[in-house]
Amino acid sequence: MTTPPNPLLFKRVALIGIGLIGSSLARAIRLHGLAGHIAVSTRSPETLAKAEELGLGDSYSLDPAEAAQGADLVMICTPMGAYAAVAKAIAPALKEGAIVSDVGSVKSAAINNIKPHLPEGVHLVPGHPIAGTEHSGPEAGYADLFPGHWCILTPEAHTDLAALDSVARLWSACGANVEVMTPEHHDQVLAITSHLPHLIAYTIVDTASTLESHTQKEVIKFSAGGFRDFTRIAASDPVMWRDVFLTNKTAVLDILGRFREDLDRMTRAIEQSDGQTLEETFTRTRAIRRSVIDLKQHIPDAKPNGANGGKSGQ
Repeated sequence: MTTPPNPLLFKRVALIGIGLIGSSLARAIRLHGLAGHIAVSTRSPETLAKAEELGLGDSYSLDPAEAAQGADLVMICTPMGAYAAVAKAIAPALKEGAIVSDVGSVKSAAINNIKPHLPEGVHLVPGHPIAGTEHSGPEAGYADLFPGHWCILTPEAHTDLAALDSVARLWSACGANVEVMTPEHHDQVLAITSHLPHLIAYTIVDTASTLESHTQKEVIKFSAGGFRDFTRIAASDPVMWRDVFLTNKTAVLDILGRFREDLDRMTRAIEQSDGQTLEETFTRTRAIRRSVIDLKQHIPDAKPNGANGGKSGQ
């Protein structure tokens, strides 16, 4: 018995930004028949040409307002630093009842940067698909990026429930598991699960880059699994992650302060040869790893051609 195709959710979807997430979403929408028309917009002529070459949309424009004209759903897939400018640009083209969503990693900032520019009658449903690889650009995307991963939606208290349901159904149809939480809670959770790990990875790899040249070569040559994983994470889009840390500053600094305290405690344990503290800490962290495995969140994202890629996740 064949599985019936997903129903058409939107007549017209506009994707503003067509990097890894935007291009993967375009492919997934096309694969599952979720929209009648996909309008693609990006500010780079070269990127737009590549998107057209790949057949990611039905129409292409350097003007986000042109892409958003008549759209039922506008998905902002740019770095977060561009959100305010994008929202301001598309606002005059948005029809009444249109839904604006996004894929950024900091939801309080997304609301603050997008909402003030939206006209009455337009619904904002912020979202964050927690999936990705260290690769970027329209050619990096693939339709099967989202299955098995979470997409968190962070509506405000007065958000239109029908609009929220439409965005949730889109992500579910693309294979994602959908969760709803407040923007503030999302930002706190992601500060520890994603933002701090990326900051640590960037810092460790940067530390390695400052070693004497012969030592640096050996670090690269003899990279074990741990350092190799750090280099994969640290290869993520630098513009995107710059924006993440600047827009989620409060939550990241809070978690970073707690991490510093824990790192100081571990430093003292090593200095004082306190094996008991080290073993107790490692035992607790081992239990966390087992919980991650139980929830099937340990499997690396697949990439095209069978290669394994690390999760950028924003």
